[in-house]
Parts: sequence; C-alpha cells; structure tokens
Amino acid sequence: MARGDTVSSLENKTSSTWLNADRRRLILQEYGIFLAFLLLVGVLALSNEFFLTPGNISNVLLQTSINGVLAIGMTFVILTRGIDLSVGSVVALAGMVSASFVTSSATAGIAGAPYPMVVALAVGILVGVCCGALVGFIVSRFSVPAFVATLGMLSAARGATLIYGGGRPVPALSAEFRWIGTGNILGIPMPVILLAVVFLVSWWVLTRTRFGRYIYAVGGNPHAAKTSGLNVTRIRFLVYVISGALSGLAGMILSARTGSALPQAGIAYELDAIAAVVIGGTSLSGGVGRVTGTLIGALIIGVMNNGLDLMGIQSYYQQVLKGALIVGAVMLDQKRNQGA
Repeated sequence: MARGDTVSSLENKTSSTWLNADRRRLILQEYGIFLAFLLLVGVLALSNEFFLTPGNISNVLLQTSINGVLAIGMTFVILTRGIDLSVGSVVALAGMVSASFVTSSATAGIAGAPYPMVVALAVGILVGVCCGALVGFIVSRFSVPAFVATLGMLSAARGATLIYGGGRPVPALSAEFRWIGTGNILGIPMPVILLAVVFLVSWWVLTRTRFGRYIYAVGGNPHAAKTSGLNVTRIRFLVYVISGALSGLAGMILSARTGSALPQAGIAYELDAIAAVVIGGTSLSGGVGRVTGTLIGALIIGVMNNGLDLMGIQSYYQQVLKGALIVGAVMLDQKRNQGA
C-alpha cells in the first residue's frame, strides 16, 4: 500500500472515531436524563418488589404532581437566567386564600362562603399571578437581581399567609374543591391530569410559539435579543407571572389533597422545584433546557424519595442524595458550557 493511501486510511479512521465519539456525546446530552431515569427505576424495581405495583406508581405520580407543576413554572424563569425562590410561600398563600372561599367553617370562611369551586380556582390563580407580577415588575423594571426580589417575596408571602389566616389552618373545604386533589377521571388522579395539561401547554408554548422562541433568545443572549428588537423587559415580566400562576395552581392542589389549607404549607418547595429543573438539564446560565427534561427531573426526585421510603431509609439521607444530584447536575452543565 502506498504511503498516501496509508495516511488517507488513518485520517479516515481518525475522523470516523471522532464522529462516533461526538455522536455518543450528543446522544448522552439528548437522552442522558431519560437513561438515568430508566436506570433508577430498574434499580429500585429490583430492590423492592412493591415498587412497580399499580398502587405505588399512582402514589409516585401523585407525589410528583405538585413539584412538577412548580418546576415547569420555574423552567420558564430559569430559561431567562432568572430564579424564583418565592414559589413555596406563594403555594401557601394561594392555597389559604382560595380555601377560604370554599370552607364551611365560620371562623375561617369569608361572608357568603362556600362559593362555587370555579370562584376559588380563579382567586387562587389570581393570587399567584399578582405575586409573580410584582416580582416580575421589580426584576424587569428596576433590574433588581432575581435572587433578591424573590427572596423578599418568599418572606412577604409567608407573612401574608399568616396574617390572612391568623396563623390557623382553613379546614372543612367543600367536597367539590377537594375533588381537584383527591378525585380521578377514568382512574387517573386529578393532580396527575392537571400536571399533564400544564406540561402539554408549556411544551407547546416553548416549542411551537414565537413567545417560546423569545424566551430562549432572552436567556441565550439578552443584549442580542434587545438589539434584535425583542421586548426583553416584557418577556422577563411574563415568565414570573407564569411561575406565579402555576404556584397558585399548585397551592390549590395541595390544599385540596390535604383537605385543609395550612399556613406552613410549601416550605422548601422551591428547592425541589429548582432541583427538578437543574436535574432535567436546564442551564442556570439560561437559554438551554426543555420542559420535558424538567418533568423527568421531577419524576426522578419523586421516584428516588419513594424508593428510599420503601427501603426504610430515613428522609435525612434523601436530602443528602438530592443535594448531590443538584451539585452533580450543575457540574455537568458547567462542563458542557466550557466545552461549548
């Protein structure tokens, strides 16, 4: 074989190896979260015979539903390089206010309660929207760091919850309202159905609409987006409104599931929501991520908590593992950004 043919053959092999390695890297980036989820399910299924039973699967989905709704709202915010630490407190406030419209308790209800469920739902969403709009206005108009603005709302909304309810829970919710947390359609729990609706609408918005493309553009390069004529201020404002609205929905689902609205509800829920988003592959640097990955991230957290409970492992270890997952996901994100 001639020298030229040998060199050409070596170059072709090197190129083929490089392409295969690059293809494997892309596959891992694209489907790594799904593979990790399937691996986790497989390990837990082998570790405990009750894990894959229909009752336990339904329980996992129920446990994931509230965090999934919050995490999807958080995805919109993080895609624009923001963060929302207030979602847990907004969950409590929206749950408390909406519950007061459907309670038969004279001490907790307002004049004329209980109102129809649709009124309570509208009020709960409105509370979340108002909280999100206030944060979005502060962040977008006054350039206050999102961490600071949402940390302030975390405290303010928790205080408003305690003031509104007098530090007491709102009990005796109407059966109609409780149905959104405990009812089912064709055997599928309502919280799971609501999560599926939120996921599908959010997926459509982010992948099929102009507004979704604008969100990615603002997160990828805010200066370039503004130069291109995008209203960056408006987009940043709206993502916090979306996060607030979904926090309000999550708060009502939680109150309906427990049968009463608790002033201490939602504590540390923001951490689980952020964990689901980061584990799902959304970059904290903005502009990169998918709502599908967020849903899988929420399922990973739910499956992990459930599996460890079945194996009798204390909840303290769950917190340690969750922290390790978050740090690991952020490290992978930083490595990917450096490689880019």
